Amino acid sequence: MLVITKCNRGKHTATLSLLWMVLLIAPASSGDAIDDARLLLRISNTAEHFEARTQSQISNILRTYASIVAMESDLELPAGIRSAIAACYTQEYAWENFRGGFAEIIAEHLSRQQIQLLIGFYRNRGLPPFQIDTFKATIAKAELIKAISADYIFSSSPGCVHRDAQLINSFIHSKSPPSLPGTNLE
Repeated sequence: MLVITKCNRGKHTATLSLLWMVLLIAPASSGDAIDDARLLLRISNTAEHFEARTQSQISNILRTYASIVAMESDLELPAGIRSAIAACYTQEYAWENFRGGFAEIIAEHLSRQQIQLLIGFYRNRGLPPFQIDTFKATIAKAELIKAISADYIFSSSPGCVHRDAQLINSFIHSKSPPSLPGTNLE
């Protein structure tokens, strides 16, 4: 039986309050920092944001290529080539290719406390007042993590630009008029 005296009542209340705050900001599992980073990526919907951004970039790339081809050769980029280009970017820049590396970057550049604070934030658990400075310090690292992540993407993917150029050049050259001897139609 738990007996709380007047003297211990304040300590008991403080202990319960502290325990409650820890439970509010602690993640569901007590795995390592990489596990916490993976959880953060999952609950922050980073995969969905990444995929949406990738699709937006693919649309921009296709629009740019189509404009260049139209201006340089008065030809329309065929749907088959557009599809092949889009498929390359979709495959090369799929979330699955980068998820593990992003978790490592987060675990390397944020403390476990910072990761857990963000997990609590994304789970709509609020931000305890005593964690405001930690939250500010965490947010201040966002640009560094973004830059390192971009470098990681660049260095981890062979990309599609070389292949795109080959496809487009082959198409343009197959549609070019034959050159006549003694003339330069370039």
